[in-house]
Amino acid sequence: MNKEKLKELAKKEWHIPYGKKVTNVIRAFSLTEKAIFGLFVIIFVWSGISLLLQLNKFLLVQVPDYGGTLTEGVVGSPRFINPILASSDIDRDLTSIIYSGLLKVNSIGQLVPDLAESYTVSGDSLTYTFKLKDDIYFHDGVRLTADDIVFTIEKAQDPNLKSSKEANWSGVLVKKIDDRTVSFTLKQPFSPFIQNATLGILPKHIWNTANIDEIPFSQYNVKPVGTGPYKLASIVYTKSGLPGEYHLVSFTKYALDKPYITNLVIKSYQNEKDLTDAYKNGNIESLHSVSPKELPSLQVASDDIILSPLPRIFGVFFNQNVQPVFVYKEVRQALDLATDKQAIVDEVLGGYGQPIDSPVPLTTISDSTATTSQTERLEKAKAILTKAGWKQNANGIFEKKDKKSTVTLAFSISTGSATELKEAAYLLQKQWGGVGAQVDVKIFEVSDLNQNVIRPRKYDSLLFGEVIGRDLDLYPFWHSSQRNTPGLNIAMYTNIKADKLLENIRNSNNPSQQRSYLNSFSKEISNDTPAVFTYSPYFIYIVPKKVQGVNLGTVTQPWERWNDIESWYIETNNVWTIFTKNN
Repeated sequence: MNKEKLKELAKKEWHIPYGKKVTNVIRAFSLTEKAIFGLFVIIFVWSGISLLLQLNKFLLVQVPDYGGTLTEGVVGSPRFINPILASSDIDRDLTSIIYSGLLKVNSIGQLVPDLAESYTVSGDSLTYTFKLKDDIYFHDGVRLTADDIVFTIEKAQDPNLKSSKEANWSGVLVKKIDDRTVSFTLKQPFSPFIQNATLGILPKHIWNTANIDEIPFSQYNVKPVGTGPYKLASIVYTKSGLPGEYHLVSFTKYALDKPYITNLVIKSYQNEKDLTDAYKNGNIESLHSVSPKELPSLQVASDDIILSPLPRIFGVFFNQNVQPVFVYKEVRQALDLATDKQAIVDEVLGGYGQPIDSPVPLTTISDSTATTSQTERLEKAKAILTKAGWKQNANGIFEKKDKKSTVTLAFSISTGSATELKEAAYLLQKQWGGVGAQVDVKIFEVSDLNQNVIRPRKYDSLLFGEVIGRDLDLYPFWHSSQRNTPGLNIAMYTNIKADKLLENIRNSNNPSQQRSYLNSFSKEISNDTPAVFTYSPYFIYIVPKKVQGVNLGTVTQPWERWNDIESWYIETNNVWTIFTKNN
């Protein structure tokens, strides 16, 4: 349409069909008729507007929007915000969101691509080949390549650096195929290896100028540059010159999309008291791993507390090599039956945990209500002992006599000085006393317990906790080859069938097959009763209601609370359904 025709249309007079006749009719109305007509017009217009508003409301949905600030408190002062040197919880906290790896764990515990676009495993389960996503950048704008992957792994493998990740990568051959492809070759199949691909990647262009001796002292350990969802904006230092606050901003070029929450402030405190005081005073909005007994004083709304089962197995492990009374299977079974696990959870953990009967961690929070009373369990436990020839002496302690000697149901529980462990030990002493056992409790400081009790295996029984990884690799805790230090088989357990099942779990890459092996292994443990499994604690995370989209899933370590932080949001917007990402 040319300009001349547009001008003609602009000058042309437009008329509504029958408009003149309608006007004449209205003019002929009486005053009362005009008032009634006007009222109907207003009602009609108002109804039309209301219908349009309702329709608009029906079509609108609330979606996450960018913006907002979350301030969280943690205990400790960061020293190594570096994926291969991180040694404290606060180091790992910051490392987990500033750096990213080839893979990451999502909120439901699955390994998903992060920096990697995809990966394949060779038929012999020895070679893992990763293809990197295109256009991945570090926070300083430099592009990430396979060279950065190779550099990071080689540094982790260097024994002179003394990285905690060295054992994970020992004997692994890392090779650059091209700028976007890298492979890892193992000496033998090891299914848990894939978990190592979550290791954060260092920028080679920053770190390659530092020699091994200089790396621990580099400023980049406190001013990190990574590829994670958040990048460093500024640091607020304390009067003593230590980093007190880390101010982070969302990284727009993060491989899994820019996080919704724009600003993240991490404030460090020296101890739990300072941390909880900061929460009470409103200086921080969120915190984690608070002692259950501290929660009432915080006056936290129930919907601000998020719980997740921790794969930490606490129990009493029997040492048959030191205490002969545990050689008798009926003794181990009776003690297990006489243990009121729910009472331990309620009295020691304030209810923030769940009873367990297996070395395999629970992955969900379940109803743990006991089906039988403690009195009934004690009677059954005594019946087991009596049937096997045990009799109670004048003091109510069970004894078993043979032609040569008398065995008394007496032993000690060794444990650490942590409040929860001490309380659990004394509660077990009381419970087992009720079944006719004479129990002595021995408390040790952590260093003394590790060096002089656990390492030389000098204990009758040990109340201790095992931290199980996401890979559910129980080999270090139960395989017979791990009975002596540095192995972690503290029950000194030996079972050929169980050994084979543990080996099969490590050699298989099939999740359903692994689960089958785990179930069979759990049955072997249940039959042998080498330990009394007591409880698994909950991970406690306090988050303000303004933060939405938080889904912890199963948390194996505190820093995993941020596994899907890029999906959390504070701000929202209303848009029509047709414009949402799912359409």
